[in-house]
Amino acid sequence: MKLLVVIARILVGALFIFSGFIKLNDPVGFSYKLQEYFSPQVLDLEFLAPFALVIAIFLVVFEMVLGIMLLIGYLPKFTVWSLLGMIIFFTFLTFYSAYFNKVTDCGCFGDAIPLTPWQSFYKDVILLLLILVLVFNRKLIGPVFAPASHRWIIFLAFMLAFLFCYQVLMHLPLFDFRPYKVGNNISEKMSVPEGAPEAVYEYDWRFKQNGEEVLITNNGNFPQGKGELLGVETRMIREGYKPPIHDFYIEKNGENITADVLSAEKVLLIIAYDLRLTERDGYVAVKRLSEEALSKGYMVIGLTASGEERQQSIIEEYDLDFEFYQSDETALKTIVRSNPGFLTLEKGTITQKEHWFDASDIKL
Repeated sequence: MKLLVVIARILVGALFIFSGFIKLNDPVGFSYKLQEYFSPQVLDLEFLAPFALVIAIFLVVFEMVLGIMLLIGYLPKFTVWSLLGMIIFFTFLTFYSAYFNKVTDCGCFGDAIPLTPWQSFYKDVILLLLILVLVFNRKLIGPVFAPASHRWIIFLAFMLAFLFCYQVLMHLPLFDFRPYKVGNNISEKMSVPEGAPEAVYEYDWRFKQNGEEVLITNNGNFPQGKGELLGVETRMIREGYKPPIHDFYIEKNGENITADVLSAEKVLLIIAYDLRLTERDGYVAVKRLSEEALSKGYMVIGLTASGEERQQSIIEEYDLDFEFYQSDETALKTIVRSNPGFLTLEKGTITQKEHWFDASDIKL
């Protein structure tokens, strides 16, 4: 039992630290995931949506520090019961997501290790069993260092976690696991390689034949001579290859200019996924950088999911010399964790990406 407790302690502690740090690297991304859970289609807790970022920061810092507390043996009773409460909550969320197909990625490990809802649920069940071992054997969890040092270790862990969080919020995630990271070519990430697996579907055809309903299942070919067609239902048996970037587009008034932008020599993209929530302080940097880019021959384009009325309002308020184009809100949130944020492209390859706070770091 002592050996089992040691193994469970190391596995649970390390996993909570790793999971917490990955999400702490991108708290804004985790807050977007919480907003999905709070939406009316999932848990219907919309009143929590405005506090998603604060909740995200608290959860990931607490998750990471709990892992450290477990490994060093600090307050074992409080630690194991807190771990049990968190894992029960996470297990419920992942089961709900998987069973009702509500949230397709739980965000347990951010964008570093995407998991399907069922994979997330099975992972949480294993963690739950390991934590139960610790709960029932918490007296076997002894201190690793001198007990007098434990409070200082936890205090330091909290301080470093919050400092790191502040750094990535005021700039951008230190580690970028998304398909829009610097060095990636957007066109290449949008393409489907030759020979990639295709989606497989089954079709249930319902016919009325000799006064009775007949069901025929096949791969899509219309069954001939089976009587009067009553209806057909389609279901996916196996999902096909999905390119890393599959929802990126640039359009205005029905005109799609995505290919033109991705083939241009020099492009400055100004991303503001929602102009209602955009940080107004950033538009001093937007104006300065966009004017410099235009003077140096760049194609300058604003990307937003907001409507034309809000676009025009921002343009007039800050006397901007470029136009906004429409794009998918989720894609824009994924591209850069800043509202507004900046990207430079060379023939579709991302060469620079910065938070508006670091606009001066963009080299044109």
